[in-house]
Amino acid sequence: MNYWLMKSEPDEASILDLERAGTLPWTGVRNYQARNFMRDAMRLGDGVLFYHSSCAEPGIAGLAEVCSAAYPDATQFDPASPYFDPKSKPEAPRWLHVDVRWRETTRLLPLKEMRETPELASMQVLQRGNRLSITPVTPAEWQAVLKRLHAA
Repeated sequence: MNYWLMKSEPDEASILDLERAGTLPWTGVRNYQARNFMRDAMRLGDGVLFYHSSCAEPGIAGLAEVCSAAYPDATQFDPASPYFDPKSKPEAPRWLHVDVRWRETTRLLPLKEMRETPELASMQVLQRGNRLSITPVTPAEWQAVLKRLHAA
């Protein structure tokens, strides 16, 4: 099993939106490395730290899991979508996504608290200059986050 941190702006798709829907497609990824993680490394059942970004208090807001293989992101073909890519064609899609399934809405683990947690010091999302919307999480980081989220 692999683990991932996946960022979403809560006004676009929040952990509560995922909880209500049960499952959501992770659309709009327009970075080749993040796309490649979905295409080449994500597997059914992989754990996901659902991270709220670009908001007043960014941080991990819940848990999810990967529940589909990668498939073409339809938003790339929709001229009305902010994720439209005129260079992408249905016969040769450039952008893929996976579906994620809600597992748990947790307390918010704020970015500040993540930075203050020694076990998370090497976490990719905390590294200077990291802008990826999807990053791998080690099993030790996953366990450290779960411990923080479920602390009394």
